[in-house]
Amino acid sequence: MKLVGRALEKETLKDMLDSEEAEFLAIYGRRRIGKTYLIREYFEDNEKCLFFNITGSKNASRSLQIEHFMTEISRVFHNSVKLQPGKTWDETFKILTNDLNTLPKTQKIVLFFDEFPWLATKNSKLLTTLDYYWNQYWSRDRRIKLIICGSSASWIVNKIINNKGGLHNRITRRMCLLPFNLEETKAFLKSKDIHLTHAQIIQLYMVTGGVPYYLKHIKKGLSATQNIDMLAFKKDGLLTTEFDNLFASLFENYEICINLIRLIAQHKYGMGQEDLLKKIWGHTKGELGIKKLQELESAGFIKRFKPYLNKKKGIYYKIIDEYTLFYLDWIEPIREGLVHSGLSQGYWERQQNSPKWHSWAGCSFEAICYKHINKIQKTLNLDVTASASTWKYNPRKKDENGAQIDLLFDRMDDSITLCEIKFTQKPFTIDKAYARDLENKIRVFKTVTRTQKQIFLAMIASSGLKKSQYSESLVSGVVTLDNFF
Repeated sequence: MKLVGRALEKETLKDMLDSEEAEFLAIYGRRRIGKTYLIREYFEDNEKCLFFNITGSKNASRSLQIEHFMTEISRVFHNSVKLQPGKTWDETFKILTNDLNTLPKTQKIVLFFDEFPWLATKNSKLLTTLDYYWNQYWSRDRRIKLIICGSSASWIVNKIINNKGGLHNRITRRMCLLPFNLEETKAFLKSKDIHLTHAQIIQLYMVTGGVPYYLKHIKKGLSATQNIDMLAFKKDGLLTTEFDNLFASLFENYEICINLIRLIAQHKYGMGQEDLLKKIWGHTKGELGIKKLQELESAGFIKRFKPYLNKKKGIYYKIIDEYTLFYLDWIEPIREGLVHSGLSQGYWERQQNSPKWHSWAGCSFEAICYKHINKIQKTLNLDVTASASTWKYNPRKKDENGAQIDLLFDRMDDSITLCEIKFTQKPFTIDKAYARDLENKIRVFKTVTRTQKQIFLAMIASSGLKKSQYSESLVSGVVTLDNFF
């Protein structure tokens, strides 16, 4: 399978390989996201470099990890002649360095240490050894491009990127690999000869969140509904037991991350950082909690934002990972039954007219919108400097009206675009009652914020907007599902 999407990442790898300086790249991201595939596919058969790749083994001893490392040295440099393994990482890196010095001065060298957290077993001194060899030898060799990779995002960030010792500020590049966007998802499915409509693809995206490994299991000839039934609601379905494994592989003290995720998920319009910390620790000074929120954001599970003109100027968080929303709403409540026997065929299809399904689909589509802000800005002809946010007002008096703005863009041209987000399977119609609600939102927003800026209203409607006298008078721009592709 060819390397699909990842345009920015491929450009980074090209720049790194073409560079005339030593490079040190740290790449991280959730499991199943395609980190190893990206690096191997780009460098393994690249004529411009020699590619040395070692992968850590989970729960293996230091001696076994070193033995595997020496096997790769033998394959790359000694025609697979068996070599005597060193007893320490220092001895092993010394052998590697000596072999690197035998290569031509013009030979670019990529050293890819995959699943590095597994290589760095307790008391192995691998990290201090890497520190020494990078600073003493490899950073001085402009041929060398070192890549450290791992699914444990918190480990890579804390131990490599934010290292306080000899590796401090030694990273030349960092890459957080995130799920595919909708455009990349379509291209990925097409590469597997799966041709689905945008409506079908977004249904799959609402469940898989654009994670390549999940998409890899989509079967040709089945509808989105049939594929979701297979992946999530059959015995031993791929997505049934993925949740805990996902967080356990990514984060140290992952239970805290799951607790934070559960709390945020209970608040459709986001939850404030202070409230989150109070709920878990009883106070707002929890450094560990803030650190975990940052890790969740870096891995693409949540997004931080500041509500427009929020007086407290607090940070709020929303879940933007579709699989997480899907799991918490649909799999977890019936997980025991799924694990033991699965559900009858057609279960997912039967849910699609239920109020629960429509509520979940609306939340999931909002998450998709937040991941595709750039597409929305482009469609509405907004400058990239337009700041995305949300806004909510709870009435304080009985005769007051409240209002909630799903998404707004505070623009540099003395204007604000308010966006209504609607996920429907048919073009959305603004009738007289809904038009009255929209006018009320705009009126409350102007009154409470006291803004003097020009207000525009845009609709983000998955299936488009049906023209009516109300849409013509109220709406200045429309974003449809097709615009996301």
